[in-house]
Amino acid sequence: MGNHGIVAAGHRETVEAARLILEEGGNAFDAALAALCASFVCEPILSSLAGGGFLLAHDGGQPRVFDFFAQTPIRRRPENELDFYPIVADFGDTRQEFHIGAASMATPGVAKGLFEVHRALGTLPLRRIVEPAIELARNGVAMSAFQASIFRIVGPIYRAEPETRAAFCSSRETDVLIGEGETLRLPDLADTLEILAIEGERLFYEGEIAEMLVDHCDDRGGHLRREDLSGYQVEFRQPLCVHHGGATLFTNPPPSCGGILIAFALQLLESVKIAEQRLASPEHLGLLATVMEQTNKARVESAIRDLPPERQSDVLLDPLLLERYRRAVQGRHASLRGTTHISVVDAAGRAASLTVSNGEGNGYLIPGTGIMCNNMLGEEDINPHGFHRWPTNQRIASMMSPTLALWRDGRVTALGSGGSNRIRTAILQVLSNVLDFGMDLGSAVEAPRLHFENGFLDIEHGFPENIVAALTRAHPEHRIWQDKSMFFGGAHCAQTGPAGLHGAGDPRRDGFWARV
Repeated sequence: MGNHGIVAAGHRETVEAARLILEEGGNAFDAALAALCASFVCEPILSSLAGGGFLLAHDGGQPRVFDFFAQTPIRRRPENELDFYPIVADFGDTRQEFHIGAASMATPGVAKGLFEVHRALGTLPLRRIVEPAIELARNGVAMSAFQASIFRIVGPIYRAEPETRAAFCSSRETDVLIGEGETLRLPDLADTLEILAIEGERLFYEGEIAEMLVDHCDDRGGHLRREDLSGYQVEFRQPLCVHHGGATLFTNPPPSCGGILIAFALQLLESVKIAEQRLASPEHLGLLATVMEQTNKARVESAIRDLPPERQSDVLLDPLLLERYRRAVQGRHASLRGTTHISVVDAAGRAASLTVSNGEGNGYLIPGTGIMCNNMLGEEDINPHGFHRWPTNQRIASMMSPTLALWRDGRVTALGSGGSNRIRTAILQVLSNVLDFGMDLGSAVEAPRLHFENGFLDIEHGFPENIVAALTRAHPEHRIWQDKSMFFGGAHCAQTGPAGLHGAGDPRRDGFWARV
């Protein structure tokens, strides 16, 4: 039991990297960056230097967002020249199509974000911060059951090219991906992190790595050009702010859409006095499902206003619109995405909530670097108007919603989730469990969840039979899950305050936490 801080993330070794840095005297942001770099090794399908992400930071002043998510290319290449093709991911009970290839890659932001966050908020040298990840990449990390299961699901991506097969296939059988208990070593990635920490981000965006990326796209039918990489910038944003249940909440603002939908849903919950319901009663869960349903409708309504992203929060949080959907709520009786989350708070109350994604990866490992490229332009969820129709040179919209809660009693909570469109409902339910019903973090995270989308209600295992019966009567279009599932997100949380340090790692996505 220490007093340096607390860390929660999606892998034991990701947490351990942050723990080492906190123990050495680094702050929450040093630790979050160490965990981020470790996740490239421990969670390689979910996280990459060539992916995108967001950090919501609180260092005593006004919280701020570092937006280093993926950017659409400056120019579109003709469709008849594109390397862009589908693969089928096998989830066991269902199959889903993803698109990969050179043309599925958007301009990556994680490498730039690593350096920008360190310059602004870091205290330890970056060379020290990346050391735990370098050691993991060189010495190897045992493949967990969860990570091995993801490899099985998206196997065609990691067998798509000779470099990916060499890095991620078992040494025993060339075309069989590494399995549970086997050791994954990424020595090229270790060298890349070491050199990058010395030479800086220009190596990635203007130097040798940039040249290989641009040459690959030019030769194979991708969109990225040199100016896409050299012109990429981290955006600094003011987080969206909403008050609920004794805390001030900060979350990811537009152009990302997850935070604004969480804020909208929280205001609906406040207006219908959700905290006065009995926890997990038919009335409570009926209202919760209806709030999700109305939030989904409001998302569509705000989207068809044809407003720029920065104006969408004005529309969706407009009091008149909220009032209309509040009445609708009161009138009622009470897939995998490559995303992971890291939460860190330190003893001084500094907090880092960091969510990162690589899509599922596009099948191309940059030669000699160990870096898997993203397939953001092949993500159906974030290309709602269809593939190859994206607006040029813009941040891609994301559901990722790193979130902070600053409590009146001095507590600081960092949380977030992976899970594509389920991110918003996972975070909403954890927040409501804590703020409206006084649950501790661990119980709030482990409690069963609902998800409503496009007229369909998903009900996670764990609710009493009478509650499930009431929900299914109210929502004829539904699915009842037999187990806890990664479908419902992976909310990893860290908290500090007068009562001490607390954390929760979501078991749905192999979460861990540690008090340092």
